[in-house]
Amino acid sequence: MTSVDRSHTRPDGGVSSGRLIRHTGIDRLYHWCMAAAVVTLLATGFLPVVGVKFGWVEPHWIAGSVLAVLVLVHIVRASFFQDIWAMVVVPTDVRDAWRELRHAFGRGGPAPGKPGKYELLQKLYHAGAALVVLSAIVTGGMMMVKIDTPFWKRNPYWLSDSTWGVVYVVHGFAALATLTLLMIHVYFAIRPEKLWMTRSMIVGWITRDEYTEHHDSARWTADPADSGRRS
Repeated sequence: MTSVDRSHTRPDGGVSSGRLIRHTGIDRLYHWCMAAAVVTLLATGFLPVVGVKFGWVEPHWIAGSVLAVLVLVHIVRASFFQDIWAMVVVPTDVRDAWRELRHAFGRGGPAPGKPGKYELLQKLYHAGAALVVLSAIVTGGMMMVKIDTPFWKRNPYWLSDSTWGVVYVVHGFAALATLTLLMIHVYFAIRPEKLWMTRSMIVGWITRDEYTEHHDSARWTADPADSGRRS
């Protein structure tokens, strides 16, 4: 039985490892720092509700501040240093989703194409998560005026009682939605058919076979993991 050569020639004449960059080191660092901040916020926000008593206020607002800074850095980086359109829903995504739905119900028609770097559902999840997290950050920042920090003294009368009620409702809904989105994210991350994506968020790379199977090279061009370039 003949073995298959998985190596590929690099443009400089060398031989590549057959691995392609999906997430750079700074993107993975951002992802895991954001995950740590979100988990800390959820733990400090919900554990006291279920009866676990501890000093939760300080770690909660610190984690919230860290999350706000991370999101701000991510917005700037995605807007000016990355391809922001890779995460934007475009007509091609909708067309392929419709074609896939028709095939699922046996209606035939043109076959759906492969996505670029992100699938439609990933883009929709990202948009939903962005809305929820930004809502939590804005309302959480407003609520911080009611606690003493190293930067200011508390002022519980900054807003009227009715306005504070709206702020609490929006923040609570955002917290519950974040918990739900986290559960969905973890569920799909550990599904066997998605483990190649999870691995790429840990080590950064995918194989050429995974790239060919799941992505359209015309919509996303991935760099070799040993090229020294950034995707």
